[in-house]
Amino acid sequence: MSFESSQIRGHTLIEKIFSSHAGKTVAAGDLVVAAVDVVMATDGSGPLMLEYFKKMNGQSVFDPRKVLLVLDHYVPCPNDKVSRLQDSMREFAARGFGTILEIGEGICHQLLPERGYIRPGGLIVGGDSHSTTYGALNAAGIGIGSSDLAAAAISGALWFSVPGTIRVDLRGALPPGVNAKDLALFIVGILGSSGASYRAIEFSGSGVSSLRIADRLTVCNLMAETGAKCALMPADARTLEYLGDAEGPRGGKADEHAEYCRSEQMDLDALEPMIALPHQTDNVVPLSRIAGLPIGMGLLGTCTNGRLEDFQAALDVMGDRTVAAGFQLMVVPASRKIYTEMAYNGMLARFAEKGAIVLPPSCGPCCGSSAGTPGDGVNVLSTANRNFIGRMGNVASNIHLASPESVAASAVTGRITDPRELMQ
Repeated sequence: MSFESSQIRGHTLIEKIFSSHAGKTVAAGDLVVAAVDVVMATDGSGPLMLEYFKKMNGQSVFDPRKVLLVLDHYVPCPNDKVSRLQDSMREFAARGFGTILEIGEGICHQLLPERGYIRPGGLIVGGDSHSTTYGALNAAGIGIGSSDLAAAAISGALWFSVPGTIRVDLRGALPPGVNAKDLALFIVGILGSSGASYRAIEFSGSGVSSLRIADRLTVCNLMAETGAKCALMPADARTLEYLGDAEGPRGGKADEHAEYCRSEQMDLDALEPMIALPHQTDNVVPLSRIAGLPIGMGLLGTCTNGRLEDFQAALDVMGDRTVAAGFQLMVVPASRKIYTEMAYNGMLARFAEKGAIVLPPSCGPCCGSSAGTPGDGVNVLSTANRNFIGRMGNVASNIHLASPESVAASAVTGRITDPRELMQ
């Protein structure tokens, strides 16, 4: 999708995306009915969507190729109740109402970009709050509830209030040992858990070009923890390379004099490893502040940091070291494609040899829906996006959030460790 220069000076990127999908020029605060490009439901939100579909007397969907039903939260299926719920989604797709992405294919927020469902300038609604991830490819990804999912699947449109925008200007480049996850946590700490409620976060500045697509996916994913409606990266050469589209859609950018409700500037060169302490995602401090805290479990993966680049960074930090005695390190690739590539390039074997437990492509233990529940009193260091009490299935454990490098360093020492110490 391409964007024409707005006749009204001063529009943000999200205003332009909504204008193109509403068929008229809109601004922050306007109520609009906008066409959507993709509707996505998971096995966490899909079964309830099907109930609303029936209550709405749904007879068809706007485009079954664009109504995606992703089985990713309960993998492998843990019990017969969940099995029946997943079967209801399969049956819905078999009736021509959607496209099923089966168990083991991976996590929705990895699969949609990976399989070409996300395009610059697109508008995607998903039954998961971390649909903000899709902004990495210059698209508006917006998390919605199951009733709205049903309405969007039937009509191909939904009403929105156009959000105001917070601009985050990035400069420089991340230093060695510092990950995009550290940047994301830093931003969440600055904005707070509700500091961007019903706002778009628009990234700009020379520092964006230094971020790989994997980095951008991580950052946009975690912006859900600020309350953001969506998060948007610019489309550039890296975007087009990822899409394999040298002559493809160029996406959009804000007007030079666009109006923002808040602006922040961040120097990537000055960042250090960060950590979110239990039990809030915005309880963020430099990792060095609590270095040495004993850790009993680590999680590498999830939709936030389950890509090849993340696992390679972890292995680089671990070097020839193995997991500390008594430490549980779980590795969860974000998709079957990533899992397969790790098998071919030897990464799975390296993790296994180091004492890690490799789980199937899925949401894994992140939300306590699959195997990997920590024990009572266990301190967990995770690359996931949430550390709420009970998040991984046990209210008596303590979840900390950090980068793949930090998790890897802590896995071999058994305590919270600055990864830069092992890289010297």
